[in-house]
Amino acid sequence: MNRKLKIWLIVANAAVLLLSLVMYSFGSLEVINRTLFNYHMQNNMTHAPNERIVVIGIDDESLEAIGRFPWDRRVYAELLHVLNQPGYEPNSISFDISFDEASDPEADAAFAEALSMYDNVVFPVTGITEQVRREVTVERGGYLEAYDVRMPYGPFAEHVKLAHINAIIDPDGVIRRTVLAIQGPDGTVYPSLGLNAAQMAGVDVSKYIENDYMAGDSMKTEMFINFDATSDEFITVPFVYVLSGEIDPELFRDAIVLIGINAVGFEFDHRSTTVEREMKLVYAHANIVNQLLDGSVTKKSEWYITLTLMLLLLGFTWWSAWRLKSTYSGIIFAAMLGGLFGGQYLIYQQLSLYVDIVYPALILVLTYILNIAVKSYLENKQKNFITKQFGRYISPDLVKEIAAANNEIKLGGINKELSILFLDIRGFTTLSEKLKPEEVVDFLNEMFDLITNKALENKGTIDKFIGDAAMLIYNAPLDVENHPYYAVKTAWDIQQGMKEVRERIQERHGVTVNCGIGVHTGEVVVGNIGSYLRVDYTCIGDNVNTAARIESQTTAGQILVSEATYERTKDQFHFNYVGDRMMKGKTVAVKLYEVLGPIA
Repeated sequence: MNRKLKIWLIVANAAVLLLSLVMYSFGSLEVINRTLFNYHMQNNMTHAPNERIVVIGIDDESLEAIGRFPWDRRVYAELLHVLNQPGYEPNSISFDISFDEASDPEADAAFAEALSMYDNVVFPVTGITEQVRREVTVERGGYLEAYDVRMPYGPFAEHVKLAHINAIIDPDGVIRRTVLAIQGPDGTVYPSLGLNAAQMAGVDVSKYIENDYMAGDSMKTEMFINFDATSDEFITVPFVYVLSGEIDPELFRDAIVLIGINAVGFEFDHRSTTVEREMKLVYAHANIVNQLLDGSVTKKSEWYITLTLMLLLLGFTWWSAWRLKSTYSGIIFAAMLGGLFGGQYLIYQQLSLYVDIVYPALILVLTYILNIAVKSYLENKQKNFITKQFGRYISPDLVKEIAAANNEIKLGGINKELSILFLDIRGFTTLSEKLKPEEVVDFLNEMFDLITNKALENKGTIDKFIGDAAMLIYNAPLDVENHPYYAVKTAWDIQQGMKEVRERIQERHGVTVNCGIGVHTGEVVVGNIGSYLRVDYTCIGDNVNTAARIESQTTAGQILVSEATYERTKDQFHFNYVGDRMMKGKTVAVKLYEVLGPIA
């Protein structure tokens, strides 16, 4: 690899890194991250929430029995009396229903009186923030600050515990996180409904508390909600059944009771969550309580883990693409890509830790595509160069076959029927005496250009040039149907092309040049023949010698073929039988035929 290419690759890979970092900083692929996060959480749910959590649902059946919502507040007073009578005694009763305005005075008074009788009732507050409907990230150890807090109606607020019900909704409209505490404009801290319920149940929440905040114990303000159950998997009883005493009191003993709307048609009280497309918000609170009771924490890896993965994958992919064969680097690429997603799944399953592999996967794919594309381009360019250069010496088809195989050339041959053409330039010795050395070379190049062009036009392979002679073969390395025809046609085309050359040489130098050509068809051994260091693709055998002997029998400008070739081409060419000739190494005379021209 030359220096210029190295510099270009460094710049290109640096651009890939920069692009990936820009996309990471802007969260361009967060939709994929959220989808993967949802997938992992859904696949790790136990679907077995804590049985201490009981949801009292304001459902369709209760609405039909009690009446249109909102209800008279004496109904809630009656419910509190039922739940706090001997035999029931729940740990806490948390309303996911806002009571921030006055209603019928008598009903409000009855409800306020009931609230004053019990110390286990929790009412919701809502912090008003500009970011409440957007993705929120609060500084670790701090609070989500609200510029206003919507409080319960005064006569109620003085008798209940307060907890916020603020939701964090990601840009895709899904609830994945919660804030465990918000701070009002007067400095008052309100725990979340879920955290407050867990604390009232005596749960040790110290792992969710930080002790380094200057105002005292500060709750970790944000955490992922570990959704462990869907709505229908929590213990849920209709409001009206509890009110009428139809539910076994034992169900509520030491229970964490949540009261919320689960009837159809209340659009404001359901949201999409990680595990459920439309979850009634009371069940989101139930999942938070369940998580705190279980003590589980779902975390996301820090930014430097993602950055480290990106850098490592960039470097290793770059290295493997250039140092290994494309097949091996492709296998490694697939293994790394699969390892990223498989590793993410295992880590989440074992540690409840979500590792961001989306941007490392992005840089892996981009780096691989870039470097493999450049490498493939260079390899193809090199193959084309080899094909072009060596195509001057041997058949381009053979060069392409060797390049496509991408393997070391192996020694060995096969038995195969070929047509072999030998050619000799007559008058060359006389001509070379009158020419300068460079003019001799120019003449030979001109002759061999003619021979080469005619051979390749007729599907022949140039076996070798020997001084002022040439050997061509047909039907190897690739099969050529009717190869005797193409061999004879090549001989005829060369002789026709010699007319112009002969006239020019005669005019310039007064010397007559011609060609004698012999063609024979028969079985030979053809293949890569030679040594480990030097290999020729050629053919050997008695029939090769026969073709050479036939050429030696020709006169200037004559084409002679054997009987085997004649029998295969007599329907395409006119021939003249010239007789039987004894040849060196032969015990039987060979019948020879002169080619007179193609049959029109």
